[in-house]
Amino acid sequence: MDLLLQVLANGILQGGQYAIMALGLALVWGVLNIVNLAHGAFIMLGAYISWYSFAWLGLDPFLGLPVTAILMFGLGYAVQRGILNLVARAPMFNTLLITFGLEVVLTYLAQLVFSADFRTINPSYSGRNIDVLGLTIPVVRLAACALAIVLTLAMWRFLLHTRLGRAIRATAQNLPAARLHGVEPRHLYAVTFGLGLALAGAAGGLYSTVSQINPYIGATLTAKSFAIAIIGGLDTPLGVIAGGLVLGLIEALAALYAGPTFTDVASFGVLVLVLIVRPSGLLGRTA
Repeated sequence: MDLLLQVLANGILQGGQYAIMALGLALVWGVLNIVNLAHGAFIMLGAYISWYSFAWLGLDPFLGLPVTAILMFGLGYAVQRGILNLVARAPMFNTLLITFGLEVVLTYLAQLVFSADFRTINPSYSGRNIDVLGLTIPVVRLAACALAIVLTLAMWRFLLHTRLGRAIRATAQNLPAARLHGVEPRHLYAVTFGLGLALAGAAGGLYSTVSQINPYIGATLTAKSFAIAIIGGLDTPLGVIAGGLVLGLIEALAALYAGPTFTDVASFGVLVLVLIVRPSGLLGRTA
């Protein structure tokens, strides 16, 4: 029983990080109708920004998250205005081709610039644990999970209670009506994509504190983000949290009972089941 509880705790901690990993993908997909196949590559880029901030500047990885997010927001705004605005609201196949090309280019450039070796961030407190009801909780994983959930909930409140957030939601739900209310879609699309990449950058920064990074992690992170967004639903950040927690728990239990090699099989099996039973996701609105 103690082992099972420890595994469940680890799954919850991993699931919290998964939530912010998928939030940027879900935001861009819901508003721009773009399934960003380069999402994982942008997470990878955010992870390297955090790594260099720590290695060169001595900046704590958690305190450095705002720097990473701001840099990634600027990159996202520029990419959207310069490239993706040309295909915003275009047939999805067009955007899949363009974002796949971005993923390939970013991975290749990362290999050239950063090299292919594995890296991780190891702050002075990286080996510390706390005991909670007999469970061993790594401090870094707990902090990363807590920050991920806080950022996800903050984005939810931003979308609900700010003028810009309401404009983003209105554009996603009814673009012609949003235009009638003075919304300028090109700028709003660029801001939305910038926010998506800011979240991806923050996710990368958190990821680098608990996992090794290299230029090739992007495809796997994109696949996991896609699965989380589908499982939880695209309509609300709460759905992304639910999807992340479900995926984290499924992977943890699969590793315990079937072995680590079956974690991906189990998680994507749940994805297929959700698509069959509830295509809108656990917390998504049904048609």
